[in-house]
Amino acid sequence: MFSPEGPSLRELAVQALSSVEHGYDLLAPKFDHTPFRTPDSVLDAVASALEWDGPVDDGLDLCCGTGAGVDVLSRVCRRSVTGLDFSAGMLARARGRTAGAGPRISWVRADARALPFGPAFDLVVSFGAFGHFLPHELPGLFAQVHSVLRPGGRFVFPVVAPPRPSSPAFWTLAGFDAAMRVRNAVWRPPFVMYYRAFGLGQVRRELAGAGLRMSLQPLPEFGRRRDGSPRARLVTAVRPARAVAVRP
Repeated sequence: MFSPEGPSLRELAVQALSSVEHGYDLLAPKFDHTPFRTPDSVLDAVASALEWDGPVDDGLDLCCGTGAGVDVLSRVCRRSVTGLDFSAGMLARARGRTAGAGPRISWVRADARALPFGPAFDLVVSFGAFGHFLPHELPGLFAQVHSVLRPGGRFVFPVVAPPRPSSPAFWTLAGFDAAMRVRNAVWRPPFVMYYRAFGLGQVRRELAGAGLRMSLQPLPEFGRRRDGSPRARLVTAVRPARAVAVRP
Protein backbone atom coordinates (compact mmCIF):
# COMPACT_ATOMS: atom_id res chain seq x y z
CA MET A 1 0.00 0.00 0.00
CA PHE A 2 2.90 2.34 0.66
CA SER A 3 5.93 3.24 -1.42
CA PRO A 4 9.40 3.15 0.14
CA GLU A 5 9.14 6.94 0.54
CA GLY A 6 5.97 6.61 2.61
CA PRO A 7 5.57 6.63 6.38
CA SER A 8 6.70 3.78 8.60
CA LEU A 9 4.28 1.80 10.75
CA ARG A 10 5.58 3.65 13.80
CA GLU A 11 4.99 7.02 12.14
CA LEU A 12 1.43 6.01 11.23
CA ALA A 13 0.78 4.89 14.81
CA VAL A 14 1.98 8.23 16.20
CA GLN A 15 -0.22 10.05 13.69
CA ALA A 16 -3.24 7.93 14.56
CA LEU A 17 -2.87 8.77 18.25
CA SER A 18 -2.75 12.51 17.56
CA SER A 19 -5.48 15.01 16.77
CA VAL A 20 -6.56 15.29 13.13
CA GLU A 21 -4.68 18.56 12.70
CA HIS A 22 -1.44 17.44 14.37
CA GLY A 23 -1.65 14.03 12.74
CA TYR A 24 -1.66 15.58 9.30
CA ASP A 25 1.12 17.97 10.27
CA LEU A 26 3.19 14.87 11.04
CA LEU A 27 2.11 12.98 7.91
CA ALA A 28 2.50 15.92 5.51
CA PRO A 29 6.12 15.31 4.36
CA LYS A 30 5.20 11.78 3.19
CA PHE A 31 1.49 12.19 2.46
CA ASP A 32 1.86 12.08 -1.32
CA HIS A 33 3.45 8.63 -0.99
CA THR A 34 0.45 7.10 0.79
CA PRO A 35 -2.85 5.64 -0.50
CA PHE A 36 -4.66 8.39 1.44
CA ARG A 37 -3.92 10.90 -1.33
CA THR A 38 -6.59 11.05 -4.04
CA PRO A 39 -5.30 9.06 -7.03
CA ASP A 40 -4.26 10.95 -10.14
CA SER A 41 -6.82 8.96 -12.14
CA VAL A 42 -9.64 10.52 -10.07
CA LEU A 43 -8.14 14.00 -10.26
CA ASP A 44 -7.75 13.76 -14.04
CA ALA A 45 -11.31 12.49 -14.51
CA VAL A 46 -12.73 15.39 -12.50
CA ALA A 47 -10.55 17.89 -14.35
CA SER A 48 -11.77 16.55 -17.70
CA ALA A 49 -15.40 16.90 -16.61
CA LEU A 50 -14.80 20.45 -15.40
CA GLU A 51 -13.01 21.40 -18.62
CA TRP A 52 -16.01 20.16 -20.58
CA ASP A 53 -18.20 22.62 -18.66
CA GLY A 54 -15.91 25.51 -19.58
CA PRO A 55 -13.67 27.94 -17.69
CA VAL A 56 -14.56 29.95 -14.58
CA ASP A 57 -12.86 32.85 -12.85
CA ASP A 58 -12.16 31.87 -9.24
CA GLY A 59 -11.92 28.47 -7.55
CA LEU A 60 -11.47 27.07 -4.04
CA ASP A 61 -10.04 23.67 -3.08
CA LEU A 62 -11.66 22.84 0.26
CA CYS A 63 -9.40 20.82 2.59
CA CYS A 64 -6.67 20.99 -0.03
CA GLY A 65 -4.01 18.92 1.72
CA THR A 66 -0.79 19.06 -0.27
CA GLY A 67 -2.51 20.80 -3.17
CA ALA A 68 -3.34 18.14 -5.74
CA GLY A 69 -6.85 19.57 -6.18
CA VAL A 70 -5.39 23.01 -6.78
CA ASP A 71 -3.75 21.55 -9.88
CA VAL A 72 -7.20 20.49 -11.08
CA LEU A 73 -8.60 23.98 -10.52
CA SER A 74 -5.65 25.56 -12.31
CA ARG A 75 -6.84 23.83 -15.48
CA VAL A 76 -10.24 25.55 -15.42
CA CYS A 77 -9.85 28.82 -13.47
CA ARG A 78 -8.80 31.95 -15.33
CA ARG A 79 -8.13 34.37 -12.47
CA SER A 80 -7.41 32.79 -9.09
CA VAL A 81 -7.22 29.50 -7.22
CA THR A 82 -7.24 29.21 -3.42
CA GLY A 83 -6.23 26.15 -1.42
CA LEU A 84 -7.61 25.95 2.13
CA ASP A 85 -6.63 23.53 4.88
CA PHE A 86 -6.33 23.61 8.67
CA SER A 87 -3.04 21.68 8.77
CA ALA A 88 -0.01 23.96 8.69
CA GLY A 89 2.17 21.01 7.69
CA MET A 90 0.03 20.13 4.69
CA LEU A 91 -0.07 23.75 3.56
CA ALA A 92 3.71 23.99 3.86
CA ARG A 93 4.01 21.10 1.44
CA ALA A 94 1.39 22.63 -0.84
CA ARG A 95 3.26 25.94 -0.99
CA GLY A 96 6.29 24.09 -2.29
CA ARG A 97 4.48 23.04 -5.45
CA THR A 98 5.84 24.55 -8.64
CA ALA A 99 3.45 27.10 -10.10
CA GLY A 100 3.57 27.59 -13.84
CA ALA A 101 1.63 29.92 -16.07
CA GLY A 102 -2.00 30.17 -15.09
CA PRO A 103 -4.22 31.67 -12.42
CA ARG A 104 -2.95 33.31 -9.24
CA ILE A 105 -2.62 30.70 -6.48
CA SER A 106 -2.94 31.43 -2.77
CA TRP A 107 -2.99 29.27 0.35
CA VAL A 108 -5.14 29.87 3.42
CA ARG A 109 -5.04 28.12 6.78
CA ALA A 110 -8.57 27.88 8.16
CA ASP A 111 -11.26 25.46 9.30
CA ALA A 112 -13.71 24.40 6.58
CA ARG A 113 -16.50 24.78 9.14
CA ALA A 114 -15.78 28.53 9.46
CA LEU A 115 -14.67 29.78 6.05
CA PRO A 116 -13.08 33.25 6.06
CA PHE A 117 -14.60 34.38 2.75
CA GLY A 118 -17.69 36.01 1.36
CA PRO A 119 -19.30 34.80 -1.90
CA ALA A 120 -15.99 34.93 -3.79
CA PHE A 121 -15.89 31.69 -5.82
CA ASP A 122 -17.47 30.29 -8.97
CA LEU A 123 -16.27 26.77 -8.20
CA VAL A 124 -15.48 24.86 -5.00
CA VAL A 125 -13.97 21.37 -5.16
CA SER A 126 -12.99 18.87 -2.50
CA PHE A 127 -11.19 15.53 -2.71
CA GLY A 128 -11.18 12.83 -0.06
CA ALA A 129 -11.91 15.09 2.92
CA PHE A 130 -15.47 14.23 3.96
CA GLY A 131 -14.50 11.31 6.17
CA HIS A 132 -13.10 13.89 8.59
CA PHE A 133 -16.58 15.30 9.26
CA LEU A 134 -19.15 13.56 11.41
CA PRO A 135 -22.63 13.24 9.88
CA HIS A 136 -24.09 15.95 12.13
CA GLU A 137 -21.43 18.39 10.85
CA LEU A 138 -22.47 18.16 7.20
CA PRO A 139 -25.30 20.75 7.38
CA GLY A 140 -22.92 23.37 8.74
CA LEU A 141 -20.18 22.43 6.29
CA PHE A 142 -22.47 22.65 3.28
CA ALA A 143 -23.92 25.94 4.55
CA GLN A 144 -20.38 27.31 4.63
CA VAL A 145 -19.84 26.20 1.04
CA HIS A 146 -23.09 27.87 0.02
CA SER A 147 -21.93 31.11 1.66
CA VAL A 148 -18.69 31.32 -0.37
CA LEU A 149 -20.24 30.49 -3.76
CA ARG A 150 -21.39 33.25 -6.06
CA PRO A 151 -24.93 32.84 -7.40
CA GLY A 152 -24.75 30.13 -10.03
CA GLY A 153 -21.51 28.79 -8.53
CA ARG A 154 -20.85 25.05 -8.21
CA PHE A 155 -19.63 22.73 -5.46
CA VAL A 156 -18.10 19.66 -7.10
CA PHE A 157 -16.62 16.46 -5.70
CA PRO A 158 -16.25 12.81 -6.78
CA VAL A 159 -17.88 9.86 -5.04
CA VAL A 160 -16.98 6.22 -5.57
CA ALA A 161 -19.58 3.46 -5.40
CA PRO A 162 -19.31 1.61 -2.08
CA PRO A 163 -17.87 -1.90 -2.26
CA ARG A 164 -20.23 -4.86 -2.11
CA PRO A 165 -20.60 -6.63 1.26
CA SER A 166 -19.18 -9.73 -0.39
CA SER A 167 -15.91 -8.00 -1.28
CA PRO A 168 -12.73 -7.85 0.86
CA ALA A 169 -12.71 -4.04 0.42
CA PHE A 170 -16.06 -3.75 2.22
CA TRP A 171 -14.76 -5.57 5.29
CA THR A 172 -11.45 -3.71 5.21
CA LEU A 173 -13.24 -0.36 5.36
CA ALA A 174 -15.73 -1.62 7.94
CA GLY A 175 -12.86 -2.86 10.08
CA PHE A 176 -11.02 0.43 9.79
CA ASP A 177 -14.09 2.40 10.84
CA ALA A 178 -14.71 0.05 13.77
CA ALA A 179 -11.10 0.43 14.91
CA MET A 180 -11.41 4.22 14.72
CA ARG A 181 -14.57 4.17 16.83
CA VAL A 182 -12.81 2.10 19.49
CA ARG A 183 -9.78 4.39 19.35
CA ASN A 184 -11.92 7.49 19.78
CA ALA A 185 -13.85 5.92 22.65
CA VAL A 186 -10.72 5.31 24.69
CA TRP A 187 -8.23 7.95 23.55
CA ARG A 188 -8.17 11.74 23.42
CA PRO A 189 -7.94 13.83 21.36
CA PRO A 190 -10.18 12.11 18.81
CA PHE A 191 -9.04 11.42 15.27
CA VAL A 192 -12.10 11.66 13.02
CA MET A 193 -11.69 9.60 9.87
CA TYR A 194 -14.47 7.25 8.78
CA TYR A 195 -14.72 5.77 5.29
CA ARG A 196 -18.32 4.60 5.47
CA ALA A 197 -20.03 7.58 7.15
CA PHE A 198 -20.56 9.62 3.97
CA GLY A 199 -23.71 8.23 2.38
CA LEU A 200 -24.99 9.67 -0.88
CA GLY A 201 -28.60 9.77 0.34
CA GLN A 202 -27.70 11.89 3.34
CA VAL A 203 -25.45 14.09 1.23
CA ARG A 204 -28.32 14.80 -1.13
CA ARG A 205 -30.59 15.79 1.77
CA GLU A 206 -28.01 17.99 3.45
CA LEU A 207 -27.04 19.76 0.23
CA ALA A 208 -30.71 20.53 -0.42
CA GLY A 209 -31.06 21.75 3.16
CA ALA A 210 -28.17 24.15 2.57
CA GLY A 211 -29.89 25.57 -0.52
CA LEU A 212 -27.73 23.73 -3.09
CA ARG A 213 -29.24 21.88 -6.05
CA MET A 214 -27.48 18.57 -6.59
CA SER A 215 -27.02 16.54 -9.73
CA LEU A 216 -24.94 13.46 -10.55
CA GLN A 217 -22.98 12.47 -13.61
CA PRO A 218 -20.97 9.29 -14.21
CA LEU A 219 -17.21 9.50 -14.53
CA PRO A 220 -16.87 7.27 -17.60
CA GLU A 221 -13.15 6.66 -17.05
CA PHE A 222 -14.04 4.17 -14.28
CA GLY A 223 -16.66 2.15 -16.12
CA ARG A 224 -19.70 0.48 -14.61
CA ARG A 225 -20.44 -2.31 -12.16
CA ARG A 226 -22.24 -5.54 -13.09
CA ASP A 227 -25.63 -3.99 -12.32
CA GLY A 228 -24.92 -1.13 -14.73
CA SER A 229 -24.37 1.54 -12.08
CA PRO A 230 -21.30 3.80 -12.41
CA ARG A 231 -18.23 2.92 -10.39
CA ALA A 232 -17.62 6.65 -9.78
CA ARG A 233 -19.75 9.76 -10.12
CA LEU A 234 -19.29 13.48 -9.96
CA VAL A 235 -21.55 15.37 -7.57
CA THR A 236 -22.36 18.91 -8.68
CA ALA A 237 -24.27 21.13 -6.25
CA VAL A 238 -25.25 24.54 -7.59
CA ARG A 239 -26.07 27.67 -5.65
CA PRO A 240 -29.13 28.98 -7.53
CA ALA A 241 -28.91 32.38 -9.16
CA ARG A 242 -32.02 33.32 -7.18
CA ALA A 243 -32.30 32.89 -3.44
CA VAL A 244 -34.21 29.84 -2.23
CA ALA A 245 -35.47 28.95 1.21
CA VAL A 246 -33.03 26.85 3.25
CA ARG A 247 -33.47 24.72 6.31
CA PRO A 248 -33.50 26.83 9.49
